[in-house]
Amino acid sequence: MTEVNHASKIAEIIEAYPVDQRFALAAMQDMQHAFNYIPEEGLAALAEYLGCPQAQLYSMATFYKALSLTPKGEHIIKICNGTACHLRGAMNLATELKRDLGIEPGETTENGEFSVELVNCLGSCALAPVMVVDGNYHNKLRVEQIPGIIESYAASGAEEVTAND
Repeated sequence: MTEVNHASKIAEIIEAYPVDQRFALAAMQDMQHAFNYIPEEGLAALAEYLGCPQAQLYSMATFYKALSLTPKGEHIIKICNGTACHLRGAMNLATELKRDLGIEPGETTENGEFSVELVNCLGSCALAPVMVVDGNYHNKLRVEQIPGIIESYAASGAEEVTAND
């Protein structure tokens, strides 16, 4: 996305809301959805639009785990590490992802293609261990399935991948 398109998208998101601070979180969520993170210029523009200190918005953005101030990869991989998933080998999945992508949970690949996150629960305990990639659930996973899943997202893009586990 070009810088001009970036700025116009930020303006479009912000101006969809009334000038009222109670809509700050919703606007930040929309930016997160549009860019996979909240750009610094988006935070500044929102603060100006709402007439509030940027530090106030920053504190909100850093409080909520669903929001990020650093760019995320094109494909976001979430590994459940809740009790059921942990007991069924979630950390082995994380180790395999580290081997395949060269990144730890919380990091993004250098090419910006993948981000890996370790989350507390994905609400699918009966299907453990579970990994979600771009909203697609991959369940009852085995370590040997990870390279094929990563390859399918790298080759096809998120829109074309379906979870067939």
